[in-house]
Amino acid sequence: MSKYRVRYQTFEIDDLDIHVRSLRDNQQFSDDGNIAKNLGISSAQWPIFGIIWASGEVLARLMARQDIVGKRILEVGCGLGLASLVLNERSADISATDYHPEVESFLKINASLNSGDEIPYEQSDWNDLDTSLGEFDLIIGSDLLYEVEHIELLSQFIEVHAKPECEVIVVDPGRGNHAKFSKAMVKLGFSHSQRKLDDEEQSHTSFKGRVLNYSRV
Repeated sequence: MSKYRVRYQTFEIDDLDIHVRSLRDNQQFSDDGNIAKNLGISSAQWPIFGIIWASGEVLARLMARQDIVGKRILEVGCGLGLASLVLNERSADISATDYHPEVESFLKINASLNSGDEIPYEQSDWNDLDTSLGEFDLIIGSDLLYEVEHIELLSQFIEVHAKPECEVIVVDPGRGNHAKFSKAMVKLGFSHSQRKLDDEEQSHTSFKGRVLNYSRV
């Protein structure tokens, strides 16, 4: 049986210390039962979920200051769910979803490492619009727009899970698909804006992309 190696890190995010068990690096791989392969996840793609990327850390820092009062929140394509862990630490009503078969076990362990409640999680493909997740006031994600075909899939998935009044925040490192995604979101009734990080936010990261905001009221 093949084994992957892990590492433990602590992220200092505002006044929070978030402890994370992650893959040791992006060369780790273990899929003896071909579970990931049967889901269409290649060996090269397999480790992507288990690394804290710059865009994920940016999203987590945004969530440390996000207004959460009375909001039901969903992290889409959560991977290790650093943003979800921050929100969980703040006692937010946070749920998470991803497609990778290893995400749920990592999320449970990481919530436990931070002495937090278990984060509600559902393994879900963006093609699957018949899920039990329900609707949300705020939907968040980071580095979601890998491929052009993801634009339609993600926008429709968001539409299914967005309340009539909903905010969407996507941290995008600049893969070239955000303009088409914004057009798709506008068709669904969302207004949109985008911004670069301010000087204080930039001081914590080498991230050079943009924060995409969508709002429907």
